[in-house]
Amino acid sequence: MNAAQVMNLARLLRQTAQLFPDRPGLVQGDQQWTWAQIDMRVDALVNALRAMGLRKGDRILVQSRNNLQMFESCWAAFRMGCVWVPTNFRLTPPEVAYLGRSSGSVAMIAESDFFAHVDAVRAEASALEHVIVIGAPRAGEHSYEALVAEQLEKPAADEVVAYDDPLWFFYTSGTTGRPKAGILTHGQMAFVVTNHLADLIPGTDENDCSIAVAPLSHGAGIHALLNVARGAPTVLMPSERLDPAVFWQLVEKHRVTNLFTVPTIVKMLVEDPAVDRYDHSSLRYMIYAGAPMYRTDQKLALQKLGKVMVQYFGLGEVTGNITVLPPSMHSADDDDPNANIGSCGRPRTGMEVAILDENLQPLKTGEVGEICCRGPAVFAGYHDNPEATEKALRGGWFHTGDLGRLDERGLLYITGRESDMYISGGSNVYPREVEEVLLMHPGVAEIAVLGVPDPKWGEIGVAVIVRRPGVPAVDDGELLEHLEGRCARYRWPRRFFFWDALPKSGYGKIAKKDVKRLLAERGEITLIE
Repeated sequence: MNAAQVMNLARLLRQTAQLFPDRPGLVQGDQQWTWAQIDMRVDALVNALRAMGLRKGDRILVQSRNNLQMFESCWAAFRMGCVWVPTNFRLTPPEVAYLGRSSGSVAMIAESDFFAHVDAVRAEASALEHVIVIGAPRAGEHSYEALVAEQLEKPAADEVVAYDDPLWFFYTSGTTGRPKAGILTHGQMAFVVTNHLADLIPGTDENDCSIAVAPLSHGAGIHALLNVARGAPTVLMPSERLDPAVFWQLVEKHRVTNLFTVPTIVKMLVEDPAVDRYDHSSLRYMIYAGAPMYRTDQKLALQKLGKVMVQYFGLGEVTGNITVLPPSMHSADDDDPNANIGSCGRPRTGMEVAILDENLQPLKTGEVGEICCRGPAVFAGYHDNPEATEKALRGGWFHTGDLGRLDERGLLYITGRESDMYISGGSNVYPREVEEVLLMHPGVAEIAVLGVPDPKWGEIGVAVIVRRPGVPAVDDGELLEHLEGRCARYRWPRRFFFWDALPKSGYGKIAKKDVKRLLAERGEITLIE
């Protein structure tokens, strides 16, 4: 593709800084920075990194909580034609060392709280040459703020890029094996930003405001790009701990209009009494993605917030760009035809969605198969992993690994992960369908249903449940009675376990592999290797 057909994504920040130089771009606590200040600081960081010898294509690892420097680091990387490699700050030093080594990062930006992570990367990543510290550096390391101060008010040019030039290594959560670096490119991300603006937060402009409640390293970072493109400021939470009362207070104070989050956080926010104490009438789009949202939680959110819910389905490899269920397709009324209960929406603008069988042939309407998609949002493959790339893109489709079906209108319904499905007595069981029914019981707050080995049936289902506080404690018998007439018996869990909490990933998803591991460690189940 000709260079004239692609823009360096960092141009989004420059354009906004030129249009709205004195408007706030980022807010955290009592501090705020204008678009002009942010753009100038990004230029300064670019000049400092270029003076160190960093060049187009180099990888920059970032280990930081949400803050000004984390926000700036991606724009500096983009502007240089480098690759931004953000970590989830909650990862352990060995996990981050693997990301540093596998990405081939030559520079690392890290908060001073994470020196153990820096040392682990140094020990494993032979390509690492420069460490830039947010805070006080140690010997041989650079101060982020000192670098910026030295180069302030010196302009920096955008690197000319091609459509397929990488700008972000988006690491998968690694539910199976080691995390893989999905390569996001300048051309692909220009489409994604445009598409997200059209499908997720239409009509957003400089008078809007966003709030980030998740790490900028993943979905929240993608969402921040959209708001930069429209000149809408982003409010960062004052600490990494999510306090619902503080969240709702900030929504009221800053008249927040949009945010990206995950179902577990939506649930936490709308179940907290603070939701009724603060004015959230400014909110237009609460986007939830990353995991299925159960109908009971969805209804409560709609009752508390009104028609502001936007669901999207996607993976990092297509930057969320598979389907969307906009506010108009949500309803708290089960009898409303606009409720679209259980659906994750229609194909995104410019994207094609298909349900394929194992021979890559499309299945009929209503039949369950693998959810696949194709279109401009699909990534360029996995860094340094041709086998995984070939598997993910075989037959000219991106393969999600999720199972689902399409209805006659083309709306998508997710049945579950291929890896979640289990076969009991020769019948396929999709845990999500069982979880939905059990969550309708007032005594169930959270649940994970999974298949475990069984000598008679091959596999059986077990349910791990967190009881809802404030109501009589539910037991096995009540739950089996609740399933009667609502769910075919072959799909019923054979065993129930009641825990105080379920393990979750750094992004708020229930981590079923950890549920299974804990069951085995406690001697509740026996895993067959």
